[in-house]
Amino acid sequence: MVVTRTPLRVSFAGGGTDLSDFYEHGHGTVFSTTIDKYIYVTVKRHGPVFDEQIRLNYSKSEQVNRIDEIENDIARECLRFLEIEPPIYVSTVADLPASTGLGGSSSFAVGLLNALHAFRGERVSAGQLAEEASYIEIDVLRQPIGKQDQYAAAFGGLNSFCFKAGGGVTVEPQRLANGALAGLFGNIMMFWTGHQRDSSSVLAEQKSNTSKKMESLLKMREHACQLQALTCNGRFDVTKFGRILDEGWQLKRQLATTITNNQIDAWYHAAIAAGAEGGKLCGAGGGGFLLFLAKPERREAVRQALNGLTEVSVAYEAHGSYVLLSTV
Repeated sequence: MVVTRTPLRVSFAGGGTDLSDFYEHGHGTVFSTTIDKYIYVTVKRHGPVFDEQIRLNYSKSEQVNRIDEIENDIARECLRFLEIEPPIYVSTVADLPASTGLGGSSSFAVGLLNALHAFRGERVSAGQLAEEASYIEIDVLRQPIGKQDQYAAAFGGLNSFCFKAGGGVTVEPQRLANGALAGLFGNIMMFWTGHQRDSSSVLAEQKSNTSKKMESLLKMREHACQLQALTCNGRFDVTKFGRILDEGWQLKRQLATTITNNQIDAWYHAAIAAGAEGGKLCGAGGGGFLLFLAKPERREAVRQALNGLTEVSVAYEAHGSYVLLSTV
């Protein structure tokens, strides 16, 4: 049996520039961090007395006899890609719901691939996990997504990712000094909107608009570079960081018609009016988590302004996908 733990992520700036439609014309840059919320994947040889050859447990349960019969796209293609022979049992649980803008699908792909490699007695690098997950989600399943989520889940930590023409990716871990990391996470507030959404439709529209929104995306790429410079100087400035997040959100909300709506806008404006320095909606849009930066003395006012939403505390996670248990 193998159990893996893979973190979810918060993308601060540069989302959309990790799409090939953008980076094939230059390069994309994303500034993001993993957080202490995880997806756990268990893989084990299925017992011979069960009626089915394959059992898959996630938000639903599947019992089938052939890999081709699996409805879960990512699970089916990961098992097929690594040529896993039944009988096999796969189970996954998460700290937060799926489709909430924190890269859960890619974390599942990375975590499952990590578990399956370990199940086969193989140790693989974070880079290999990220590329294999990207291949399955983008090339095999034709999802209209970029590579940032797979790389964040595989590598972990606070990173600046550069996505280059041709598909190459460089990972630059951020080594923050003088309490800058504590300053960043000490000012983060996240609120659950209560709305799960299928990011595919949002991202498909955004992807089709890439050529028309190139100027906005170039500015969003610059925001990622600005945040990297801001956090690396050893003196974290929550006001400047929040201002850049706000500028990025104002650009992002114009990339597709379904990224935001009147309710999301109302929550956002209420938090800003209560003293938040800036924020954004995590992920593709349409629901999920709202992220704000707020100074300690303004945090209670922000909570009161969003008292209909559930606040979820998050902390820094330095590690990517990790094998917690292996009896192979």
